[in-house]
Amino acid sequence: MKIAVLAVQGAFIEHEQVLGSLGIECIELRKAEDLDQNYDGLILPGGESTVQGKLLKELGMFERLKKQIEGGMPVLATCAGLILLASDIENDDRQWFGTLPVTVRRNAYGRQLGSFYAEQEFAGIGTIPMTFIRAPYIASANPEVDIMAEVDGHIVGVRYGHQLAISFHPELNSDRRIHEYFIRMTAAAKNTCPDRFCGQR
Repeated sequence: MKIAVLAVQGAFIEHEQVLGSLGIECIELRKAEDLDQNYDGLILPGGESTVQGKLLKELGMFERLKKQIEGGMPVLATCAGLILLASDIENDDRQWFGTLPVTVRRNAYGRQLGSFYAEQEFAGIGTIPMTFIRAPYIASANPEVDIMAEVDGHIVGVRYGHQLAISFHPELNSDRRIHEYFIRMTAAAKNTCPDRFCGQR
């Protein structure tokens, strides 16, 4: 199994370190040619969603990644990655990939709670640590979206098909269960199309 990590901006190195600790091969996606490689899943890291979205378009990567996700490529999106996937952004007119039918509020917790830590239940995993940094939350989700986690009445984790999107940064804690969950998702998808991932090109 090989996981691609979007590496144009943001906290991508930490995700790579987690994957390495779990014995999973990973590659960085920095330019359009990198998308020609074979990989089974994708991580969209935290960072600045607007910067990431603009860079993806400038680098000629945006449309191909969007097609991969629409085609069923397993994706783990954290913080800014969640904003990139969302079909609607409550306090922003822009839309990026738009593959996840949720409405997201950017920088939802304001300056006082710009960064905070919680321990809450995540469906299918158990109670896990959650580190939030200028985080969004999901204001609403379509009925077909599975709500995986909430903090203080706000949705902070969802799954929609092969898309796992969360508001927090699992790569900043020693708990590896979110990444392990995503690896199992990716393995299941890979087994469906073992020779080459169906949605990649």
